[in-house]
Amino acid sequence: MDMILPLSMFLAVGLVLLSGYPVAFCLGGVALLFAVGGLATGLVSVNDLTFLPGRLFGIINNTTLIAVPLFVFMGVMLEKSRVAEKLLASMGLLFGRLPGGLGFSIILVGALLAASTGIVGATVVTMGLLTLPTMLRRGYQPSLATGLICATGTLGQIIPPSIALVLLGDVLSTAYQEAQLRQGTWALETVSVGDLFVGALIPGLVLVVLYLIYMTAVSLLRPEQVPALERDDGDGNDRTGLMAALSGLIPPLLLILAVLGSILAGLATPTEAAGVGAFGTLILAAANRHLNFTILRETVHGTARLTAMVFMIMIGASLFTMVFRAFGGEEAVQHLFDALPGGVLGATVMVMLIIFLLGFILDFIEITFVVVPIVGPILLGMGLDPIWLGVMIALNLQTSFLTPPFGIALFYLRGVAPPEVRTTHIYRGVVPFVFIQIIMLGILALFPQLATWLPHLLYG
Repeated sequence: MDMILPLSMFLAVGLVLLSGYPVAFCLGGVALLFAVGGLATGLVSVNDLTFLPGRLFGIINNTTLIAVPLFVFMGVMLEKSRVAEKLLASMGLLFGRLPGGLGFSIILVGALLAASTGIVGATVVTMGLLTLPTMLRRGYQPSLATGLICATGTLGQIIPPSIALVLLGDVLSTAYQEAQLRQGTWALETVSVGDLFVGALIPGLVLVVLYLIYMTAVSLLRPEQVPALERDDGDGNDRTGLMAALSGLIPPLLLILAVLGSILAGLATPTEAAGVGAFGTLILAAANRHLNFTILRETVHGTARLTAMVFMIMIGASLFTMVFRAFGGEEAVQHLFDALPGGVLGATVMVMLIIFLLGFILDFIEITFVVVPIVGPILLGMGLDPIWLGVMIALNLQTSFLTPPFGIALFYLRGVAPPEVRTTHIYRGVVPFVFIQIIMLGILALFPQLATWLPHLLYG
């Protein structure tokens, strides 16, 4: 009986989501209906629901979350100012003469865009529009080209500054303090968004290296699928070509250095670094002569829309988790984890599997604010490192976004792919990268120091 009502809440949300209604209102609406039913039947006390105003005020008053609109502004402005287009052209000049050169370029540009924008959808769409027609025209196999674009586009999920890491860091910080209080620890240790940024840096770079190794293997074993550019496609070997390449490469690198470098050096918080990054994108757009009132208006409008969506989901998710806990859902989950074989390992595997499956139907925002607040304090109370857990969740969601048939990144690319590219091409193309993601999850599970060593080195 303890599990019936909490489980019914999740099932009800899943059914309502199938109607296509906005997620934020699905979460909030289902929570309110269950709350009214609980009050009417006496299963829920009014006192259990009095924390909602405080929670909403806490969301609005959270200075860490100011980074969200600033990073969104960075991503939207970079998309509209054609910085990505110049960056791709620069990488093409540097690597295009090699078999698989366009593939190497896309991986590196995807990593740089991830470190500049942190928005998965925008990166996949931008890369698809700019590179997929060129790759197909140069003779690249459609499945390989589409798989490469989807995989590199999702790097924004794990490589900082990622919006997913900002939100995860904030939620895990609260969950970690809650776990310590349950254990009777009053000298609370904290974990910040900056810790999660630093912790995700090495796993993100290792993942990029694994992508590059795969691309190298393809270019050596099946060079006909990844032909080099012809000699008359550019002037990548002369001094003019090199200068043109550097002119497109250096400005984004300086932006990344300003944002991530200031965080790693301890000179700025993620929120302050986000402000620097937002101002830096304005400078880049002006330098590229793509800063005018129309672009600025569209960027601000897009930023406001995405930010409003994020905060509405946070409010709906906050109401949902509060009602879920009022029905005793958290205690039921704790009992379930305690009953699982394998202890903390079994509980972690189960949570990762649930998050992976939920990634097919929900965005990372809903998962972060619905699932993580419920399972986070329990897992952290079992002794898991919060930085490692946050990076594992982000990497797990990235894998989910790539996995057919419901991966979100696949639908983003399908919407901008040319008619000759079939959905089966996209599905086949991402399979090797899904295996690479699973390998990376295994590496991080076996060597958690990849996520924890650098934060402990820099911040003690």
